Amino acid sequence: MLDTHELGRRPGSQREVSLTVPAPTDLGIEVLRVPEGSPVQLDLRLEAVMEGVLVTGEVRASLDGECARCLEPIDDEIDTGFQELYVYDEHRTPHDEDDDVSRLEGDLLDLEPQLRDAVVLALPFQPLCSEDCEGLCPECGVRLADEPDHGHEDPIDPRWAGLTGLKQDLDENT
Repeated sequence: MLDTHELGRRPGSQREVSLTVPAPTDLGIEVLRVPEGSPVQLDLRLEAVMEGVLVTGEVRASLDGECARCLEPIDDEIDTGFQELYVYDEHRTPHDEDDDVSRLEGDLLDLEPQLRDAVVLALPFQPLCSEDCEGLCPECGVRLADEPDHGHEDPIDPRWAGLTGLKQDLDENT
């Protein structure tokens, strides 16, 4: 919760705030997330407008997770922005209850939903350890980046397996 009391309600007044908050639980997706409790840097500009308080913000945080192709650990950072209008109590309408309109609670505003939306929407759907990550071998699970010459013999068609056995017998007899 962020207190907007010092901003006042006169349209046009603004205030800039920089703060570091601990990351909430489950901030991210399954394979890439901001570790719970790690520092999240917020640079905010609060502007009083007729209907409420317009918050424009930048979010910076460290990420950890794993590559979607090879499962190697990923350590990265995210830097993204968001903007949200928090409506004053007296400007609420019955229609607002249905529309997920952000509201001020007295002079307090809750940034967590906007922070969560901004971070999750900025994350890649399938994070990779590198752009050219080849992933894992589908047959044995070896990481292909570690073994660039990795390969397997071509599988024998089961319909011809009997002939392969005959060929081996012929080779042994000669």
